[in-house]
Amino acid sequence: MKQEKALVVFSGGQDSTTCLFWAKKEFREVEAVTFNYGQRHAAELDCAKEIAEDLNVSHHTLDMSLLNQLAPSALTRKDEAITHEEGELPSTFVPGRNLLFLSFAGVLAKQIGAKHIITGVCETDFSGYPDCRDIFVKSLNVSLNLSMDAQFVIHTPLMWIDKAQTWEMADRLGVLDYIRENTLTCYNGVKGDGCGECPACELRQRGLNQYLLKKQGGEE
Repeated sequence: MKQEKALVVFSGGQDSTTCLFWAKKEFREVEAVTFNYGQRHAAELDCAKEIAEDLNVSHHTLDMSLLNQLAPSALTRKDEAITHEEGELPSTFVPGRNLLFLSFAGVLAKQIGAKHIITGVCETDFSGYPDCRDIFVKSLNVSLNLSMDAQFVIHTPLMWIDKAQTWEMADRLGVLDYIRENTLTCYNGVKGDGCGECPACELRQRGLNQYLLKKQGGEE
């Protein structure tokens, strides 16, 4: 992989930024793609652009506004509350999002000569989104290859690890502080440690606390 090119599906959040650093270590050349689908906060787009520029990574932003029209969600509508009722998908679920993102990433990868596509989805610390599951990614990988007669490999470095382990990965890569300070995971559009109240911030902070506690114990 050290001699090959990769494309990272990149939002500027904790997970995709960790994946971007991982990809820069694993591949000869890395580019990133961000999707503008009318997400709740345009700050996400600005954050992704800033990080890509800071890391000297070629960055593509694709217009996916049609997804906003088709799939109303708390992530695409500011007037929709962020809720998660037991037994139901969270209101932040955007139907078809990863299906479309990875499909368009495949088309772009074909154009730029990248065989590898990296996405930060995971089955461990997630909200039950069906398009974050390993079985979905593997299925789409086969479909992409058949549709374009290509040999793409979709990598999911975070698939089987939780948020504490994601922070541990960032620390091993030497970028824990960078990711903590410069990424945007918060549903309310607050950079860094976020608002501290939304589900995304609670998950992120809980994972960080668990990892720092483990690290402290290991150093004693």
